Amino acid sequence: MFKIPAKDLVWDLSTPQVMGIINCTKDSFYAASRQENEAAVLLKVAQFIQEGVSIVDIGAQSTRPNAKLISAANEIESLVPVIQSIRKIYPELLISIDTFYGETAQACLEAGGNIINDISCGSFDPTLLSIVAKQNAGFIGMHLTGSIHAMHEIAPRENIMDALMAYFEQKKKLLSLAGIQQWVIDPGFGFGKTIEENFKLVRELGQLKSMGLPILLGASRKSSIYKTLGITAEEALNGTSMTNTVALLNGVNIIRVHDVKEAVELVKLLPFLK
Repeated sequence: MFKIPAKDLVWDLSTPQVMGIINCTKDSFYAASRQENEAAVLLKVAQFIQEGVSIVDIGAQSTRPNAKLISAANEIESLVPVIQSIRKIYPELLISIDTFYGETAQACLEAGGNIINDISCGSFDPTLLSIVAKQNAGFIGMHLTGSIHAMHEIAPRENIMDALMAYFEQKKKLLSLAGIQQWVIDPGFGFGKTIEENFKLVRELGQLKSMGLPILLGASRKSSIYKTLGITAEEALNGTSMTNTVALLNGVNIIRVHDVKEAVELVKLLPFLK
């Protein structure tokens, strides 16, 4: 279906993929995802690989509501040694870098990363897209309407799907000008949207397939799920699995998750449920 450049590897999206989240920060909203040193990261990567992960997504910046932003220099200090170690041990593993800084993207791609996962889709740092294009890296661009300091503000709109379609049409043109033709769109579950909008975009993900690009959903353990159920993020695995199942049935190509084993099981069962 889709094959996307990922620097020196090829990102084959002909079947649904599971992306495992690794947070190199003490500030992530989900405590169990925090890996505060290199040894812990390597143990988590080994676990994810054993469980069948397709891609690991590594970040050092918390984007939860009210989180304090860290600098590109801080990200680089946390991420580059870890990426180098992962690449040395797992030369064929796809490594995604969760950043919106061009400087971080450059350093992490040179260290062995393959993909840049940018919540701003090129809006926060205008240098990032040219770096991705020059490195022939993979790119994930998310829907986000707020500023770097107000990324969870909800913009007024009548229909979230119309807003997503318009946003990604504009971004396709912008990325094409930067030399990026094949990339992944992320509708931004949990970013600047009401609970109703988050669930609507999952139900209607099929509309985004008209973009002709792969789709990623990152709903894992987010507040729309656990607040609706009246539980905590720690208790939200079942709700996450339900949400991801609907997304997979609606044609999503990648699910970004904290719990790889359970997500891989969903993907394996998918052909029997369609």
